[in-house]
Amino acid sequence: MTAAAPPAPPAACAPPPAPAAARSLTPVSKVLRLCLHALFLGLLALAAGRAVADSAPRAGWVVAACALLAAGYAAGVRAPAVHRSQRAGALWLAGLGAAWAGLLAVSPDGLWIAFPLYFLELHLLRLRWGVAAVAVTACAAIGGFLAHSSAVTPGAFLGPLLGGAVAVATVLGYQALYRESERRRELIEELITTRAELAAAERGAGILAERERLAREIHDTLAQGLSSIQLLLRAAERALPEGAPALAHIAQAREAAQDNLAEARRFVRALTPPDLEHGSLAAALERLCAGVPGPRVRFSLSGRPRVLPTPYEVALLRIAQSALANVVRHARAGRAEITLTFMDASVTLDIVDDGDGFDPSSSAPGPGAGSGSADGGFGLPAMRSRAETLGGLFTVESGPGQGTAVAVTLPLPLEHLEHTEPVEAL
Repeated sequence: MTAAAPPAPPAACAPPPAPAAARSLTPVSKVLRLCLHALFLGLLALAAGRAVADSAPRAGWVVAACALLAAGYAAGVRAPAVHRSQRAGALWLAGLGAAWAGLLAVSPDGLWIAFPLYFLELHLLRLRWGVAAVAVTACAAIGGFLAHSSAVTPGAFLGPLLGGAVAVATVLGYQALYRESERRRELIEELITTRAELAAAERGAGILAERERLAREIHDTLAQGLSSIQLLLRAAERALPEGAPALAHIAQAREAAQDNLAEARRFVRALTPPDLEHGSLAAALERLCAGVPGPRVRFSLSGRPRVLPTPYEVALLRIAQSALANVVRHARAGRAEITLTFMDASVTLDIVDDGDGFDPSSSAPGPGAGSGSADGGFGLPAMRSRAETLGGLFTVESGPGQGTAVAVTLPLPLEHLEHTEPVEAL
C-alpha cells in the first residue's frame, strides 16, 4: 500500500523542554512541548492503527516497531540526562533513528515520524549538526517512501524536504524570539535594579541634605544667638559696678547661655555628615582622595589646621566631592590635586586637574569638562552657591586642553577666631 506525500508539520510544534539548567518553561512553552509529544505519539498510533485496520502483511512488526519507538521516546523525555547533556541527547536520537529505520522497513507510514524528529534534532543538537541530522532524516524518509511505492512522484521528495525546511525555520524563529525575550527580561531587571538604587541614593541624599540644613540652621540661629547673648551679658557685667546685686543674675544667665550653646554645638556635631564624623576635614579629604578611581589624586595641607564651623566643613567637603566626581567622569585627567590651606582669617580649598578643560564662560560645559562642571553644568553653580552662602569667593580657571583649577576661599567668622585654637590635622 502506498502513502501520499505527507503534509508539512504544524507550526505550533516546538522543541521539548530546554535543559535543566535553563529557566522554567512559560505556559506557552509547556503547551508547545505537549503538542510535540502528542504529534509523535499520535503519528505512531496512526501508523499502527492503519496497519492493523488494513490487515497489512507485516502488521505485527509494525505494531511492535511503533511500541518500541513510543517506549524509547517516553524514556528519553523522562530521562534528565537527555536534557542536560548533548551527548546523551545525541545517543537518544540515534536510538530513536534506529527504531524508526526499522519502522520504515516494514511500513511506508513510518515516514510521518520524520517531522517530530526534525524538531527533536534541531533542539537537542548544535545548529549545524541539527541541520545535518534533518537532511539525513529527510533523505531516509524519501528512501523509505520510494522503497514501498511503485511510482515516483514529486510529492515524495517535496514533502519531507519542505517539512524539514519548515522545521528549521520554525525552530530558528523560536530561538530568535526567545533570545529577544531574554534580552528584554534582562533589560527590565536592570531597569528595576537601577530604579531601586536611584531611589535609595535619592533618599540618602535627601537625608544628608536635611541634616546639613538643620546643622546650618542651628549654627546660624541658635548657636549664633547664644554667642551674642554671652557677649552682651559680658558687656553688661563689665558696665556694672563691682558688688552690684545684678552681677549674680548676669553670671547665672551667662552660665545658662554657655550650657545651651554647648548643647546646640552638640546637636550640630550630631547632624554632621558621616564623612566628617570620624575625624577632621583634612582627614575626610585625604580619605576622599585615596578612594577616587581613575586618576591619581594627591592631597596636601598647608598652614596650621583648626576646627572649622560645621557648615564650613560640610561646604568644603561637598565642593571637593563634586569637583572630583567631575574629574573622574568628564575630564579624562591623569592627575589631580586637592590643597587645603588654613590662614589667619580664612580657609582655602584648591582642586586642580590636568584634564581636557573647558570654557568657563559657556553655560553648558562639554563632556570633557573637569572639576568645574557636572551633569550639564549644574555642578558649577551648585559649588558656587555653597561658597557664596557662607560669604566665600568661588573661582574657576580653565580652557580647552589646559586642565581646570577650582578655588574656594571662605572667611572665618570673628567669634570663631576668638574661641578656637589650632588642632592637629589628622
